[in-house]
Amino acid sequence: MRLPEVSLDRPRVLYLRGGALGDFILTLPVIRYLRQAMPKAHLEVMSQRGWVDLALKAGLADAVRPLGDVRLARFFARGGQIDPELATEIGRCTLVISHLYDPDGILRENMQRVGVRTFLQAPHQVLPGQGHACQQLARPLEQLALFLEDSDWRAPLWAPRTPQLGTVKRVALHPGSGSLTKNWPLERWLAVAQAVQAHRPEVEVVFLSGEAEEERGTLPADLPFPRWHGVPLSELAERLGGCALYLGHDSGVGHLAAACGLPCLLLFGPTDPATWAPPQAGVRVLRAPGGDLNGLPVEAVQDTALALLDDCFC
Repeated sequence: MRLPEVSLDRPRVLYLRGGALGDFILTLPVIRYLRQAMPKAHLEVMSQRGWVDLALKAGLADAVRPLGDVRLARFFARGGQIDPELATEIGRCTLVISHLYDPDGILRENMQRVGVRTFLQAPHQVLPGQGHACQQLARPLEQLALFLEDSDWRAPLWAPRTPQLGTVKRVALHPGSGSLTKNWPLERWLAVAQAVQAHRPEVEVVFLSGEAEEERGTLPADLPFPRWHGVPLSELAERLGGCALYLGHDSGVGHLAAACGLPCLLLFGPTDPATWAPPQAGVRVLRAPGGDLNGLPVEAVQDTALALLDDCFC
């Protein structure tokens, strides 16, 4: 992929982010702050294919590149033969910020070898007890005298759409996550979904699913609710933006819903919401006792979900 030409008086910034979907979405407020602080820069974001387009959708990037570019692998070999075209493209960068794992500094060394002027090594993982994930991910920017606290980093990344009159009011429910230990039992989610529809008959509950749910057989084929399966993330963001409420876990899709400005009820088990909960103000968290979601009763989730739903229709 050849990058568009950028004038010499416009600095070029390359932002590299690996990890899971939730990790990427939690990095978007950091990228937004960088965009606000350097409005004239040409900002390119490199991450997993399918996710990186979210940076374009949020208006945070001028260009994106999938992290799976095989030519990038040479940057992780000391003294490796770098593809000349990629070396020229990356060498034009004024600033590179990388969250990729690089314990021996080989990526930094090769980036500087092709001409990168400033390389900031950002954390590749978030640590418990050291502040919210967004704050941890933003700390390398302090070397540029940029502090995340100076911006409204908790604001949604996309404004929710206002459903048109006469359209179906929906509650989105995602019963999965990247880890089984972070999932509440499906039969309890079904009970909550049934309670929502009994409480608000005009509301349609839609279950979301993806590859993880398909591989694990999480959702039965005879699920008595509509289902959005395998929807591309950019399209899913559009659909979520038109929903009234989101119900789910500590998951990438939960982070996406919160980033869309959607009111959310998220169930947390072994992970710490002080570190990992989406930062947006509309997020309500229920923490399982002892970190075990099996100990979270249906009544607690159901009552909270119905109260939030009533707030949405006030």
